[in-house]
Amino acid sequence: MHAYLLESNAPLSQDTLAAEGILYWQLPKDEAAYAAPLQAIRDARGYVEMDQIHLGDDTPELEAKLDKFFAEHLHTDEEIRFVVGGAGIFDLRDKDDRWMRVHVEAGDLIIVPANKYHRFTLDEQKTITCKRLFQDTSGWTPVPR
Repeated sequence: MHAYLLESNAPLSQDTLAAEGILYWQLPKDEAAYAAPLQAIRDARGYVEMDQIHLGDDTPELEAKLDKFFAEHLHTDEEIRFVVGGAGIFDLRDKDDRWMRVHVEAGDLIIVPANKYHRFTLDEQKTITCKRLFQDTSGWTPVPR
């Protein structure tokens, strides 16, 4: 993970992100090695469902999907992503309404808190594979700003 203020490129620490409600874990990249710690996080936080999503050149209507994800929005539930391949970018509003950019890659698990305005896009690799974890899928409807 690499995090910084978008307007100034000033680096952001994991503690700074946590103060904004954004949680982060670095897990092993190998499935056999990340299975147990991922399950421990699921159990501790009450995530009962998990699926996997892939975005890349082979994704139908990729640009339309990225346009949708990059429109600033929030969710009424946490958004949890564990990156198993590729990389992506979360832009998140801080308490002063500035953009914080968090670049995630394989092994990164990020939790965007409920009601935190954000947007998402791919980096120059143009591919990401993530596990999505859910407490309740009903909170996943985006609410535009």
